[in-house]
Amino acid sequence: MTNSQRILHHLSQQRHEMVALLADLVAAESPSDAPETQAGPIGILYEQFDHLGYHVRHTPGARTGGYLIARHPLADARPRQLLVGHCDTVWPVGTLETMPLTVEGDILRGPGSFDMKGGLVQGLFALRALRDLGLEPPLAPVFLINTDEEIGSIESRPAIEELARGSARALILESAAGPEGKLKTARKGLGDFEIVVHGRAAHAGLEPEKGVSAILGMAELVRTLAALNDYPRGISVNVGVISGGLRGNVVAPECRAKVDVRATTMADAARLEEAIRGLAAPLPGTKLEISGGFERGPLERTPRNVALWELARETGAEMGLALEEVAVGGGSDGNLTSAYTATLDGLGPVGDGAHARHEHVLISKLIERCALLALLLLKEPTSEQ
Repeated sequence: MTNSQRILHHLSQQRHEMVALLADLVAAESPSDAPETQAGPIGILYEQFDHLGYHVRHTPGARTGGYLIARHPLADARPRQLLVGHCDTVWPVGTLETMPLTVEGDILRGPGSFDMKGGLVQGLFALRALRDLGLEPPLAPVFLINTDEEIGSIESRPAIEELARGSARALILESAAGPEGKLKTARKGLGDFEIVVHGRAAHAGLEPEKGVSAILGMAELVRTLAALNDYPRGISVNVGVISGGLRGNVVAPECRAKVDVRATTMADAARLEEAIRGLAAPLPGTKLEISGGFERGPLERTPRNVALWELARETGAEMGLALEEVAVGGGSDGNLTSAYTATLDGLGPVGDGAHARHEHVLISKLIERCALLALLLLKEPTSEQ
């Protein structure tokens, strides 16, 4: 019996346990903006990794629930591979009342199941399968689970980047793309800017000529920002929120805009940031204040990332899977690791409904993808990596 057959057979017998763990994690509601709730899933996962024999440490956060790092016992003495996932969700506490956890046939539904507690279950059971079957990976696994990915990994980023620098590759357990379960080999970088136009207030009826409208100035800037869009190139600049002014009879002294910027390459991200920071005051008498920047650079389809994708594709073929790749617009912690090591994203569950009411995972695919991950963990890194 081949390793792929042994692993898949073993995990098929773990179906009930996998579903039970995922159900426990989903039931432990954990929105990013309620750090105290993260004790639920972090506590569950800490216990699981401890039983696995890994060295586990939870680092508390100041504004978040912190992050958990579970290390293979030999991680400090051997080359490493990094697994990354998050247990925070976009769903507020109480969502289970209107969006209950259910298991019907092959479908498990519930908030956070697809994005991305299912991926955490896959990662844990892949490591358990290797232990149970006596299969030792050539690279010692280190698993980081954070509680702030949905809000930009605001406190866990330094730890993610440090671990990525010292790892031969990073396997990101975010959900797969589409019903085919495509792996994500490219993600856009994400920039978040705030632009403030300062004008001068005046009475709109008595002496409007003495005022300088910040709103009018912002309108000019919106045109300039829109001209930066290049959709075929993967560049988008979206002015998503505008607020300003005091009253209808006052020339607006201030106007603010929130701007979302996406790019597919580091070069384009740098060019866009330079263009936005270099904006000039739109009207005489106005002043500009610009803050923010690219919080995550792109996950580019670099040679080392392509080599890791090819390794995963070949690994899938051993199981009879015809894996496909895709580029997506949203960001993940894979954007962070890709700057330092070979990265492959989308290794998590197959299902649908990320950030949506119909969120669910396919249980049979959960088992299949878990086996794929376990096999990939056993592969030697390629020379390109």
